[in-house]
Amino acid sequence: MKAAKRPAKKKAESAQSTQPLRIIGGQWRGRKLSFPAVEGLRPTGDRVRETLFNWLGPLLPDAHCLDLYAGSGALGLEALSRGARSATLVEKDPVAATQLRANLQQLGTDRGRALNEDSLKWLNGEPPAQPFDVVFIDPPFDLDLWQESIERLARPGWLASDAAVYVESGPALEPELPANWHLHRDKTTGQVRYRLYFLGS
Repeated sequence: MKAAKRPAKKKAESAQSTQPLRIIGGQWRGRKLSFPAVEGLRPTGDRVRETLFNWLGPLLPDAHCLDLYAGSGALGLEALSRGARSATLVEKDPVAATQLRANLQQLGTDRGRALNEDSLKWLNGEPPAQPFDVVFIDPPFDLDLWQESIERLARPGWLASDAAVYVESGPALEPELPANWHLHRDKTTGQVRYRLYFLGS
């Protein structure tokens, strides 16, 4: 009987395990947080994150940010650390969303909110009172959610007229973009391609 119980115990322990997340710049530089070991959750690596936030530079202070597939919160929390006025972190997995709320509380900030929502369904709702200035689109690669996310974000009311949109994907992705989205930066590291678009006329 003891041998039969061991796999269940191991599975329970695995479901409760966490992994470390370190904020790499700004107000909370060096702060260590954690995120749950949820299947498919893949935080943006430190090297890519550093490059991205160098690209964003002066755009972040006072920006309203959206981390559309928040996961560990690596992008949304980093944005808050670097001066964003607000960050909305949308995460479908309830365990991950709960940890996002705990991390915001641990950081002692009221500038972030974590929503336990399906991102595409959430984008079908009413747009925010304040359009987003910076958006991060980094969904699980195997779900192929980029195109639909872009199309829904392009609807009126979601993005500021001069917004910046970050897209992280596998190297082969070539989404169809709205005419007013202009590529600002494009880089590939290993199997990760990451791009920054600016909106304009």
